[in-house]
This record gives sequence, C-alpha cells and structure tokens, in this order.
Amino acid sequence: MHALTTLSLLDVWEDGLMQSPAQRGVELLSAAYPEASREWFAMQSIGQRDGRLLMLRAELWGPRMPAVVPCPACRERLELVLDTRELLQQEQLQREEAESLAVAGYRVEFRLPNSEDLSAVALVADDVEACRRLVLENCVLSAQLGEVPVSAGQLPPEVVAGIEERMANADPLADIQLALTCPACQEHWSSTFDIVSYLWTEIEVWAWRILSDVHTLARAYAWSERAILNLSPLRRQFYLERVGA
Repeated sequence: MHALTTLSLLDVWEDGLMQSPAQRGVELLSAAYPEASREWFAMQSIGQRDGRLLMLRAELWGPRMPAVVPCPACRERLELVLDTRELLQQEQLQREEAESLAVAGYRVEFRLPNSEDLSAVALVADDVEACRRLVLENCVLSAQLGEVPVSAGQLPPEVVAGIEERMANADPLADIQLALTCPACQEHWSSTFDIVSYLWTEIEVWAWRILSDVHTLARAYAWSERAILNLSPLRRQFYLERVGA
C-alpha cells in the first residue's frame, strides 16, 4: 500500500464529489495501490474491495472506528467502536474467478458482484427488486436445466436464493451486519456497516477542516496551498496556534 499524502487524498476527495459511492471506493484504492489499475479494482468482488478499504482506513486513522447508531424503536443513540482488525478476520482476498451451484435440477455458474455491478444499478437504486435482478443477470455466467440453457431471469426463486446465499458465504465482507441491542429498551436489530460511506464521510470532514486550515495560514503568511499542505500536521498546528486559529 502506498501512503497517501495530504494533497493526494484531497485530490481523490475532490474528484469523488461527482462520483457514485462505488466509483469513490475504486478511486481511493487506485490512489492507495498505484501498482494496480482502476479497472482491476473495479472488477474485484465487493468484499475484496471493502477489505482493502478497511486496511486503508486503518492506515489513515488507525483500526478503531467510532460510530453512533440510533435505536429504531426508541431512538436512543448507541455509541460503539468497530475494529478493522476484527472485521478483516473474515477477509478472503484470493477466490476462484467463478462459483458454481447445483440445485433443483439447475446448474449455475456465476461470479461475485463487483463495483461495476453496483455502478450499473445506480439508475434503479430506489427499486430493490430491479437492483437484485440486474445484479443477478450481470453475475450469472451460465445456467442450465438439465442440458437446456436458461437465462438468469428464468431461474426459480429457490435457485436465486441459493445463489445469493453462496455469494454471501463466499464474500463475507460484502455485507457486514452488526447485531445490536438497545440498552434503553432492549430492542434487537441488525444494522449494515458500509465502509465506503463511513470512510468517505470521514474524508469529507477531514478535507473541509484541512482546507479551512489552508485558508487561515494563507491569509496569515501568504503561503501557497502546496507549501501549507507539505507541512507536517504538527508544524501546521503550531502555526495555526500562533495565528490564534
């Protein structure tokens, strides 16, 4: 992994403002791993992508990730801390290119969903069933009933359910579910943790703070943006304190 500089991370953030979440994840990884192409990261499974994003997050700000989740019943705010090291225990970076499933007389070859698939469903994001159908159609490589080829849209519900279960088992980081209990009302529920949105929110808060610091120091010392960003965090903070920021 290549250590991201302040300037390079700001560039990724700026470029990502007009991108979809799936594209943002790919851009972050291509900046952190310059030896690989954007296309390569886009074709990695969601779990593979998110595993590397968890490692990137630990590299940027450490393994502990504080979060606040409201209880769906009483709206009590639960404070919790996730740990990238614990989540990465589920990681499987090396996988077969294709998975197979035989059920109810059907034999299906399929691959795991990737960032390209998520980008493809962006236009129908409000229709959950349409998203599922589109991802299934993209990921099913071949399907047969006996010796007769069938399309992904012709697969019965039990076969589709089997494919989805196999996908979840093969790519556990693709759908991280947190089992939560409210201490106030004892409500139990499951909440999805999405490292792309979590990390992007952190980067956005960080970016606005850094740009504010640049503005303050540029006004005080007439330094260029690049000169200010090249300062270490400790020296930047020193000068900010000197101008009363």
